[in-house]
Order: sequence, then structure tokens, then C-alpha cells
Amino acid sequence: MEQYEPDRLSPAQTAAMRRSLAGGRASLSRRSLLRASTGGALALGGLGTLSACGIPAAKNTSSVSSEDHSAKEKRIAFSNWTEYMDIDESEKHHPTLDAFRERTGITVKYTEDINDNVEFFGKIKPQLAAGQDTGRDLICVTDWLAARLIRFGWVQKLDPSNLPHAYANLSQQFRTPDWDPGRAYSYPWTGISTVIAFNKKALDGEKVTSVSDMLDNPKLKGRIGFLSEMRDSIGMTLLDMGKDPAKFTDDDYDAAIARLQKAVDKGQIRRFTGNDYTADLTKGDLAACIAWAGDVVQLKADSPDVDFVIPDSGYMTSTDNLLVPNKARHKTNAERLIDYYYEPRPAAQLAAYINYVCPVDGVKAELAKIDEDAANNPLIIPDAAMAAKSRSFRSLSSKEETAYEEKFAKLTGA
Repeated sequence: MEQYEPDRLSPAQTAAMRRSLAGGRASLSRRSLLRASTGGALALGGLGTLSACGIPAAKNTSSVSSEDHSAKEKRIAFSNWTEYMDIDESEKHHPTLDAFRERTGITVKYTEDINDNVEFFGKIKPQLAAGQDTGRDLICVTDWLAARLIRFGWVQKLDPSNLPHAYANLSQQFRTPDWDPGRAYSYPWTGISTVIAFNKKALDGEKVTSVSDMLDNPKLKGRIGFLSEMRDSIGMTLLDMGKDPAKFTDDDYDAAIARLQKAVDKGQIRRFTGNDYTADLTKGDLAACIAWAGDVVQLKADSPDVDFVIPDSGYMTSTDNLLVPNKARHKTNAERLIDYYYEPRPAAQLAAYINYVCPVDGVKAELAKIDEDAANNPLIIPDAAMAAKSRSFRSLSSKEETAYEEKFAKLTGA
């Protein structure tokens, strides 16, 4: 496990965090609640402040568990993002959690206390660094933060015997992230896809099926948008260049930056945005842009002019993930809850409400009973061809993070 030490934050990483909180994934609301993807944000809100609080660097606390009280204490404390769970019309009950309690006798203390990864890490880091109980048995964080927690040894290895449905039903595209091969420590709660969105009326007959179309068609000059999240914009550009975002080199990254810089210099790219692209796309000020699928589902429902395309080169996917922190008192109960959400019926109920990519195979038939349109929406249930095009951005070292964010900040003018 990687030794935990506070990181110094570069100016570019500071800018990355501000972009994320002001207009990026961390700033979004229901059905657009996409997560801050910049590791620099973690350094600012989490890693860099530990020493300031007088908390020493953690020792190697790999999978530090306390006695599991699950058998005697039929409860779980579960921290999740806001508006990330099904809820009934009274807005007082979560049907799937109620059904889990009725079946198992396990009560779930469900708390929507995650508004962004950085802020949440600030809540739990003192206990994790000190090897203490966070008061939570299950948490849900984005892949880059999940990777850090695993490397620091701050989460527990899961027991496969308690996860038969999860093991069997996890979609292939989510099985082997480089930060948790084989999903030994985590299971995805949902997937977050980055695609190309466009306004058919604003395109006025022009075709956009790739990043190259966006960057090279002079008729679209000044009406193209890219995201201010580095991993999304650079990842989509790398794919268009025939490079794998999971395996790229420094030279590959520099080539992607140069390609986008050329488009900026000639005025092809209107601006780099957070989720505020949604208004520009709907109005037609943007003819096409890199967009988050959670937004596109709603934009398509609200506007007949908005649509999306998956480039032949592929698209970027990240995940929000369930993990059991060190010293959690109810690990087995938490694993039973993870496994429950990999059964097709509760997975379908959840997907019908939150409208993100469902990571559970075999859920389409159940979802069709609830919402046929959602079941047939590839942004929620990717078909095999679409899933095969999914790619993830590789984990970055602290040195890479600093260097890459500095270059991206220069590109975007942040």
C-alpha cells in the first residue's frame, strides 16, 4: 500500500479544484450529479489539509478492521450523494431500502452527506488517517478518490462469499479498473459516461460523429464546447487520436493538449465549460459539445433538438463506487446491502429513478416493467456494442497530476 503523506498543491491543481466546484461535476444537482474528477481537488480539500490540522501521516493501515458486530447489531450506516437513491412520492421513504430491511431485518441509516468528493474526504480523513472508525459502514465515492483510499489502505477488502449477485452480475465494462483489479475493495454504484451532444437545429445539416468533426469543421467555428474537467476532455481527444486513455504516455498527453490548443487558437472551441453547457446547447449557441450522459438524458426529454452520438473511437466512463471504510462495525451487513443492489429488481428500481448507467447485467427486463424508455436508453443500459467502446482514464501519480493539470490549466486559461 502507498504511504500516505500530505501533498503540496500546485497553482494548476488549485485552479482545477475551483473549476470543478464552480461549474464541473461537483457542482451539479439531481440527474446531473457528476463527480469532481480532478485528483488535485483531493490534494486541496483533503491531502493538503491533514498536516495543517496537526494530523500525522497515516501508517500502513491496510484493511484495518474492527470486530464485526453485524450478527448482533442489525444495522448499517450508509453515506451517499444527494438525490442518488429512489424515493417515494411522499419523499419520506426509500422503497428499495425499505424492502431490504423487511427482507433482512437490517436497518439502514441512510445519510445524504456527500456533496462533492473533496468535502466528504475532509469529513472522514481524520479518523481514517488515525486508524479510527468513521461512524460509517458504507460510502460512495468517485473512482479517483476510491483509488486513493485503496492505495492508502483505508478501506477493507470485501468478502466474495457475501457478494454472490455482485460477482455474477457486475457488467464486464466495470470489472477491471486499474485501481482495483477484480473489484477486491469496491463495487460500482453507477457509471458516468462522457459523450458528444449536439443541437440538430444549430448544426444546420452538418454532421458531428467524432471529436475530429468538432475540431476540424470550419462551419462550426466558435460553436464547439469542451469540458473543464481534464480527464473528460483529454480522454475524448486521446480516443479520437487512436490512443487508449488507460495506457497513454506523456507524449500522448502533450499531443492531445497541442491538438486542443490549435482549436483554441483558431477560435473553433467557444469555451471550456462545467455543466453550464446545458443552457448553451439547448439554445443552440453551442452546436456540439463534450457532455455528460446524465445531462443528456434530461436534455433530450426537454428538447427535441438535442441528441447525442457515441464516437466510433469510444467514450469515457467513470464510476461512483461503494467501499467499506477501515474499522467499520458492520462490514458483513454492508456487503449484504451491496449484493442486494446487484439483484436485477432493486437495481432496476434504482436505475429508473436516478437515470445513470446501471452496472448490473440482466437488469433491462426488470427496468422495462417500470420504464420502457429507460430500459431502451443506451445511456442507462448500454448495449454490448456501446459497452465495448467504454474507456477509463488511467490512475495518475502525484507528479503526473501536477504536470497534467498545469498544462490543461494553460490550455483553458484557468
